[in-house]
Amino acid sequence: MAADGKNKTLLQLVGVVVFMGAMAWASVPFYNWFCRVTGFGGTTNVAEATTGTVLDREIKIRFDGSKARGFPWEFKPVQTEMTMKIGEDGLAFYEAYNPTDKPIAGQASYNVYPYEAGGYFNKIECFCFTEQVLMPGERVQMPVNFFVDPEIVDDPDAKHINHITLSYTFYEIDLPEDVQAALDTKNADANSVN
Repeated sequence: MAADGKNKTLLQLVGVVVFMGAMAWASVPFYNWFCRVTGFGGTTNVAEATTGTVLDREIKIRFDGSKARGFPWEFKPVQTEMTMKIGEDGLAFYEAYNPTDKPIAGQASYNVYPYEAGGYFNKIECFCFTEQVLMPGERVQMPVNFFVDPEIVDDPDAKHINHITLSYTFYEIDLPEDVQAALDTKNADANSVN
């Protein structure tokens, strides 16, 4: 009877560990999805193009880049800040480098600070919209095309904002199936030659 109780406790403990591991693995993508859906935490908008209205007022955009713990890429903004007019089309670049000897896929989560600016910061094109794969030793510059919606000046909570920080965090994801299949084929071909 006591052995059955120990086995049950052990199975419950293993179940808890597996559940917690799964929750930790899913936390970054889930948080990213949650922020996009709710606008929580300074999540930005996506637009097809600027509104066409450019105000005379300038705003400073700061750029920040970080990576999840253990993620082997080097990742940083090419420029740390720029000053532009509200409504003006902006283009900034981030640089990523894979110093390892294997291909690595990554996905970027993002937000802006202060959070009140999130609803007015619009991305037209961004590397964060898709997964990125860097081959061994590959270095790339990745663009983000954006603008600050002129309606920010009409929002009582956001109209006094003079600085916005755009922040990205890269985390590792599984290699896309097509990339993994190409690598498997290449390795199989190399092994058949040897």
